[in-house]
Amino acid sequence: MSDFPEDLKYSAEHEWVRSGNSTTVRIGITEYAADQLGDIVFVTLPQVGEAVSHGDACGELESTKSVSDIFSPVSGTVSAVNGQLDANPETINSDPYGDGWLFEVELDDDVDLDDLLDADAYAEQLA
Repeated sequence: MSDFPEDLKYSAEHEWVRSGNSTTVRIGITEYAADQLGDIVFVTLPQVGEAVSHGDACGELESTKSVSDIFSPVSGTVSAVNGQLDANPETINSDPYGDGWLFEVELDDDVDLDDLLDADAYAEQLA
């Protein structure tokens, strides 16, 4: 049993993916990643309409410790970004699986979310 939400999929780069419907997913970073970064003070997200590819950097998180890339765990087109993070980037630390989400992607046709890690596999990776 892991300490990570079971309804999400995970990337090796510490992003999570939540399926909203069959074609759009919401993406954020895991609580583990947020804890490792420390207090997040600035966020750069991809633009709505921007194409993102699995594994490619598409934004940045700036914390009191460092600047880290955000990697897209899926390929598709950005359909929404969390504009609340501009004024309140610390929401990523306080609620990484809820209000601290980063962006949404309309998936490319060939994306298989089963290629991502489940909660137990992600927890094993961290062990």
